[in-house]
Amino acid sequence: MPTADRRSELLDAADRVVRRDGPRASMNTIAAEAGITKPILYRHFGDKNGLYRALAERHTAGLIEAVRGALALPLERRDRVEAVIDTYLAAIEARPQVYRFLVHPDPAADGLSPAGPLAPALRMIAEELTRAVRDQVDLGPDSGVLAAAWGQSIMGMVLAGGDWWLEERPFSRERMVQTLADLLWGRLAAAGERPTAGSH
Repeated sequence: MPTADRRSELLDAADRVVRRDGPRASMNTIAAEAGITKPILYRHFGDKNGLYRALAERHTAGLIEAVRGALALPLERRDRVEAVIDTYLAAIEARPQVYRFLVHPDPAADGLSPAGPLAPALRMIAEELTRAVRDQVDLGPDSGVLAAAWGQSIMGMVLAGGDWWLEERPFSRERMVQTLADLLWGRLAAAGERPTAGSH
């Protein structure tokens, strides 16, 4: 079997274990699910972190595209903010064990892990948020640096808030979306629109 096909097959096996066991998924269990020995698994992914990264890439490519699409929706600003937040929360709600495996790979660790193997995807989403704020919102003469600060901070807030919400489930996803949007809304509501290309 070609290496790429074999790698995909092994990731399928890892997916099945992770969806079932979450952060407690072990390399031994994944190897057994794939019908191979652990050294063969390491041969394909280098080490445990390599497997984590491969799983993260598999599960976050679609999320990044979905966030990008939500940022481009022809909606009023508040509705667009809620659409972006909901896109992220819906993704972690749909695959909670995968999310926990990627963000909290050590189940014995207490507290939030700010990223784990999900970090590259979160950086990309923060960059998308930065670009959208810079292009769509007038924050004055310091728009560029403020947009970067906002993009990083919004992603951090949604990550931490979403992590808490997924574990506690204190209320519906819709209410969590509104709660996070309310936190963002003061300065966003006050800022003007950036002029679009061709406008006067």
